Amino acid sequence: MEITENIRKNLLEYQKSEATGAEIYRRISGIVKDENDKATLLKIASEEDKHAAIWKRYTRENISYSKWNVLFYTLLAKLFGYTFAIKLMEKGENTTIDNYTKDPEFIKAVPESARITEEEEAHEDALIGMLDEEKLKYMGSIVLGLNDALVEISGSLAGFTFAMGSNRLISMAGLITGISATLSMASSEYLSNRSEGSSNPLKSSIYTGFAYLIAVVLMILPFLLLPDQMHYQALFLTMLIVVGIIFVFNFYLSVAKDYDFKTRFLEMAAISLGVAALSFFIGIAVKNFLGVEL
Repeated sequence: MEITENIRKNLLEYQKSEATGAEIYRRISGIVKDENDKATLLKIASEEDKHAAIWKRYTRENISYSKWNVLFYTLLAKLFGYTFAIKLMEKGENTTIDNYTKDPEFIKAVPESARITEEEEAHEDALIGMLDEEKLKYMGSIVLGLNDALVEISGSLAGFTFAMGSNRLISMAGLITGISATLSMASSEYLSNRSEGSSNPLKSSIYTGFAYLIAVVLMILPFLLLPDQMHYQALFLTMLIVVGIIFVFNFYLSVAKDYDFKTRFLEMAAISLGVAALSFFIGIAVKNFLGVEL
């Protein structure tokens, strides 16, 4: 079958995609410590090169990889772990595969596309089987730290906002509460994991405490940066930060652990914002009940 201009355009896109994928797998393999994972990534990179060569037989052009995409995914792997980076990239590759497997003209013009589809699906199975990253082993501890911080500290800050009415006082109370809660959460996680016979309870407690502390600092930041009397504006920014943290964290989980993003995001956001709203009204009630003016 004759290669139409539209099919050739798609072939050039797929060729570049395969070349880019191969280079990304090679770069990520350089930062992976596990030798089995490294070997698997290099094998997949080699197969991606073969796929690019098949497309090249039709395009008859030398296509270089996308430097931007290679830099982007390599940086993602370094910052957030190779599991997240690879799975995010695989989602993009699946979209590409869907494009040409649903085009009968393309399959007829390029018979090899069926075999490439099978190999690409095998890639995904191999990746899922090999990914055993330490960060994901302690994801439960991170979830615990973030969940507790978002609920407890956002609620506390909302209550402090009306009860105190001063960003400096709110920041001070929030930091004292947050640091104390961080130490409490980390120690509780340590004792819990130790009693359960965990292999590394100290590392679990560190992940929990670190996640909690980072969330605390981000939530208190508006109260530290805005003028003293802009406490309601600071609280509004804090709630935006809470939603932002929930969004980013659940997007990460939806990619790395294949969780349902929408359900988890809405659930966490509803709980955190609901507790904050309730705490705000509790602050009003307590202030009026005690007759305190600050």
